[in-house]
Amino acid sequence: MQDVASTAAPAAAEDAGKKTTIGSYLKANLREYGLLLALLIVMASFQIMTGGILMKPLNITNLVLQNSYIVIMAIGMLLVIVAGHIDLSVGSIVGFIGALAAVLMVSWEVPVFISVIVCLLAGVAIGAMQGYWVAYHKIPPFIVTLAGMLVFRGLTLALLQGQSIGPFPVAFQRLSSGFIPDILPIGGMHGLTLLLGAAISLYLVYANFRNRIAQSRIAAPDEPMTVFLFKNALILVAINYFTWLMAGYRGLPNVLIVMALLIAIYSFITGRTTIGRRIYALGGNEKAAKLSGVNTERLSFLTFANMGLLAALAGLVFAARLNSASPKAGVAFELDVIAAVFIGGASMSGGVGTVVGAVIGAFLMGVMNNGMSIMSVGIDYQQVIKGLVLLAAVIFDVYNKKKGG
Repeated sequence: MQDVASTAAPAAAEDAGKKTTIGSYLKANLREYGLLLALLIVMASFQIMTGGILMKPLNITNLVLQNSYIVIMAIGMLLVIVAGHIDLSVGSIVGFIGALAAVLMVSWEVPVFISVIVCLLAGVAIGAMQGYWVAYHKIPPFIVTLAGMLVFRGLTLALLQGQSIGPFPVAFQRLSSGFIPDILPIGGMHGLTLLLGAAISLYLVYANFRNRIAQSRIAAPDEPMTVFLFKNALILVAINYFTWLMAGYRGLPNVLIVMALLIAIYSFITGRTTIGRRIYALGGNEKAAKLSGVNTERLSFLTFANMGLLAALAGLVFAARLNSASPKAGVAFELDVIAAVFIGGASMSGGVGTVVGAVIGAFLMGVMNNGMSIMSVGIDYQQVIKGLVLLAAVIFDVYNKKKGG
């Protein structure tokens, strides 16, 4: 026993002493870092090609507002795709919820707060209804949500009777068009925005260092110190530069605060909770998860109910931005949302993907749309380019899987 222990100890010490090189680490995490690098390259390219218009505070604000509902739905769609499913009905749900909000607030003059609660509950009910058939009756999600897409598009037309309804109350419009108040102006800039940017960036860096120290007590961190320091420096610079730009205009939009809270909540759920790990297990191997005691039916049901909730929230944000409910609202949104999630690193077969990746994917699509619009690129070529980017992302995923296998 002593001989075995004496030979095992040096081997363990030797393995623990091995350090991951920067090249091997970046290669192993090519999906995550490659996506962020792609976003930075695309933004830098359009900044140059548009003559600096892309990064102007007004355009950055418009970029956030234009993509807010896509980002909100991409977070929900990520969980659906990670669980091994798909939801084609989200665009129609956006239109239906917007129509429902218009009927409640404009036609029936129901108070804004009550109308919002009713709309969110309606979204949960729609998602739960679709999730019920997928989870407990094993009907393919493609068929269930395709039917939902047609049903709720028809119900939207019925609610609106083929006409747009608006305008919404001012209090509701602030959901999408409002900005946080400035209680601490600094040199003619939005001081509260600057302080929030500094506080958030410092907290994120502090949390990263705290997690690394905690991990080092158990085992040597896989991430090389050079990469770790560079990543945290990038976080500090990027967040403070972004908030500095926003502070030069009107500050942070209300909807950006909503998005930031959703990103934080769902990142915590997917990365730090049991239910989050079980959703990944469900998408990775449903049979193995079932044999491990995971209630796979309930998880699938919850992912669709959650998708309904976030689609309803996106519908409210979109309606508030347009200040009216239109029969054509939400058309083809599901394509942009699904594309954002796949471009953000999610796998077609489930079990892989992150909330931050989905958000970056959504903003990558948004920056491309915005940049090409500034450059007066026709909508026909915009669709071609977006399709090629999506195809490239899926090919990259398939290539990585084959290489890994």
